[in-house]
Amino acid sequence: MSNHLSDRIKNMSTSATLAMAAKARELRNEGKDIIGLSLGEPDFNIPDFIKEAAKQAIDENYSSYTPVDGYAELKTAISNKFKRDNNLNYGPNQIVVSTGAKQSLFNVAMVVLNPGDEVILPAPYWVSYSDIVKLAEGVPVEVLTQIDTDFKMTPEQLEAAITPKTKMLWFSSPCNPSGSVYSKEELEGLAEVLKKHPDIYVVSDEIYEHINFAGGHVSIAGIDGMYDRTVTVNGVSKAFAMTGWRIGYIGAPEWIAKGCTKLQGQVTSGTNAIAQRAVITALEAPVSKIQFMIDKFHERRDLVLGLLGEIEGFNLNVPEGAFYVFPDISAFFGKTLNGVTINNASDFSLYLLEHANVATVTGEAFGNPNCIRISYAASEKELKEAISRIKAVL
Repeated sequence: MSNHLSDRIKNMSTSATLAMAAKARELRNEGKDIIGLSLGEPDFNIPDFIKEAAKQAIDENYSSYTPVDGYAELKTAISNKFKRDNNLNYGPNQIVVSTGAKQSLFNVAMVVLNPGDEVILPAPYWVSYSDIVKLAEGVPVEVLTQIDTDFKMTPEQLEAAITPKTKMLWFSSPCNPSGSVYSKEELEGLAEVLKKHPDIYVVSDEIYEHINFAGGHVSIAGIDGMYDRTVTVNGVSKAFAMTGWRIGYIGAPEWIAKGCTKLQGQVTSGTNAIAQRAVITALEAPVSKIQFMIDKFHERRDLVLGLLGEIEGFNLNVPEGAFYVFPDISAFFGKTLNGVTINNASDFSLYLLEHANVATVTGEAFGNPNCIRISYAASEKELKEAISRIKAVL
């Protein structure tokens, strides 16, 4: 009966990261020893002080429907967080809490884009951006960046991609999948281009904000002239290891926030009550409470770069944030390994899964056909073993 499905769902891609994770689980169920380096999920437990806040919320009977855009106390905590960490003044009427940052992104696309509107996506980009834009009947416009510029879009590339149909620019910093972090000077360069095109809006995905080894995070909304045309997206999944709690949020111009609240009221309504109460505690805590995780990710990045650097054919740069490396493996294209011909990054990623029992994600899913994404959100023991296996089968 699949022929009765809507064209909308038939034309949508399956999330490559989730598909690879599902494939890895399937192989594990068959008895194979799979090391999963495909999902962007911290391997740490949620800090105890956040768990205690959730338990307290249960004891205090937070079990009723929540406001569509989030508890007032949580929106105040988010507003204070924006001021403290980003020097951004978003009032509670500019904040919407959603069921994960993915819903936040979907909401924005649905309330801003009209059919045919173009959205510039510096590639590589997070795997869901393109399909979310298409679902909102927008047109994704990929701008391919290069490893020798640390996968960051230049002002010249941005200018060249803009057309009369351009409505938005979406990007993440720190970036998933490349780990790239835009500096203040680089964001100012992009802003200078955008100032010539006042009807273009920006989605700045800052979910990896705190997992940053570059010496400081900069929000493009804080660049002169950009505040009123930027939607800042964030959440607690990555820095607080709360992926399953599904809390994301935006700070945005009030008209966009109102649109997102209106849409969410017809789709999911308010987010989980217990999770929201716990996130108040998480956001009110100083960043020092989670610094141990950030330090460990930094150590793992250096470990992984060192080990992968010993494998001939891996072209690497040094990512400055998140918990991914994004090596160019195009040197293997056209080669035959253990009877398998490698034609592209998807072939390479599947080869590693089947022959090394290591799950990675093809760069094609992120808009870059020459790379694979390797997550180092795993233990040092697993990382050493995984890269040893990769080296052996290459």
